[in-house]
Amino acid sequence: MMYDKILLNHGAGGLKTQRLIRQIFQKHIGNAYLQQELDAAVIKFSSHKMAVSTDSFVVHPIFFPGGNIGKMAVCGTVNDLAVMGAKPLYLTLGLIIEEGLPITILEQIIASIGETAREAGVLIVAGDTKVVEHGACDKIYINTTGIGAVPLNVDLRPQKISPGDKIIVSGSIGNHGMAILAAREGLDFSPPLESDCANLNYLTESVLAASVNVKCMRDPTRGGVATTLNELAYQANLGMKLWEEQLPIDSQVKGTSSMLGLDPLYLANEGKVLIIVSSKDAEKVLKEVQKSEIGKKASIIGEVTESHPTKLVMETELGTLRMLNMLEGDPLPRIC
Repeated sequence: MMYDKILLNHGAGGLKTQRLIRQIFQKHIGNAYLQQELDAAVIKFSSHKMAVSTDSFVVHPIFFPGGNIGKMAVCGTVNDLAVMGAKPLYLTLGLIIEEGLPITILEQIIASIGETAREAGVLIVAGDTKVVEHGACDKIYINTTGIGAVPLNVDLRPQKISPGDKIIVSGSIGNHGMAILAAREGLDFSPPLESDCANLNYLTESVLAASVNVKCMRDPTRGGVATTLNELAYQANLGMKLWEEQLPIDSQVKGTSSMLGLDPLYLANEGKVLIIVSSKDAEKVLKEVQKSEIGKKASIIGEVTESHPTKLVMETELGTLRMLNMLEGDPLPRIC
């Protein structure tokens, strides 16, 4: 039986496990650390601070326009490090695989992981696979841990936010959430709507190099822009105000959200960053973001205020104020 035609079987070990490691994992994500095949990787650090983040990915479907669960796992972890001002260096990779998953599908995912990690400049230094019975998970779940180096002079925390600071978003809002919904429900868009899934680390590095007045950065994933800004407002004990007319929302996302009773501000993003920066440097940072291919639609969308502390409001196109609360429930489960 040809190796690339077989299915993963529960309890498969020994020779099959070694074949998986050498013919798929080492092929696509192999490096000097993984080739040692040790129980733990020993890595070196300089005098930088260390950032560590861990995440799990259970998206359905596992392939969607603009990416797949493997690409998203790398981007999601890289981005969590990047918005803390870290240079992502290393990732670990844990896979929970459903019995019966075709090897060809697994290899596509691992190949995507390898490609996305190389694009981000990170090494996958440790990993593990477990195969569970059919029905115990939905095809494949991925867990990652990321490690990055933070320069000693970088300190990005909500507590540094001040009244008058401006809020920048690096591009169109809600594309990932809507792309997942479209793939799940068989919705057709013309032109096709794709997830914004992308590595943000080079963009955040350029932003920090351009200004010392960046206060805080976050990637608005689950819960979207509105939930993320609510969290920051609470942590900073300040108010935040958005300007509806400044929000970059693609027409397909806006129209479909309206039709389905969804709000793009609460849809997930997987390749966007919220940047809070001093008012005097806002235009400078905006221009820096717009130099990037993934930041061309960036916009200053709001400001930090002393009024309504811990709350987020939006000034609508009609001039009224609308309260934007934290997301309650999960209208689109398993989007990341």
